[in-house]
Amino acid sequence: MDVMATGKSNDDPRKLREILDKAAGLATDHSLHSVVVGLAAEEGDLLFPELVDYVESALRMDDAIFRMTRERAVLLLADVAQEGAQEIIGRLCSGFNDRFARLREPAVRFSFFEVKPNDGEVSVKRVLPALFSSQLH
Repeated sequence: MDVMATGKSNDDPRKLREILDKAAGLATDHSLHSVVVGLAAEEGDLLFPELVDYVESALRMDDAIFRMTRERAVLLLADVAQEGAQEIIGRLCSGFNDRFARLREPAVRFSFFEVKPNDGEVSVKRVLPALFSSQLH
């Protein structure tokens, strides 16, 4: 399904900064952990946009998703440590696979960046390479 046909497009880049600012604020102001999750699929993967839509529909109020490209997204899981984030991602993927019977599961790579209290600056230049540098072609 074409991105333009679904009406979905990449998010405004300012939204990513807002997501990272939220994670930094939770860590600094409330001593809460959060996890920024990178989701990446192969170019042209037709199931990935559907998975992102499903994840977005299942998010809690404090969580957020940023669509970088058709095959990449960044997810904020607020007030959770990395182990909890991995469990959430596992449940979301299982739910997607159970709910939408497919010929194959989406081939998605997940990477995690935990934002901890007193962990320093949470910047785009720090987070994105940590999430996607090993996945660049």
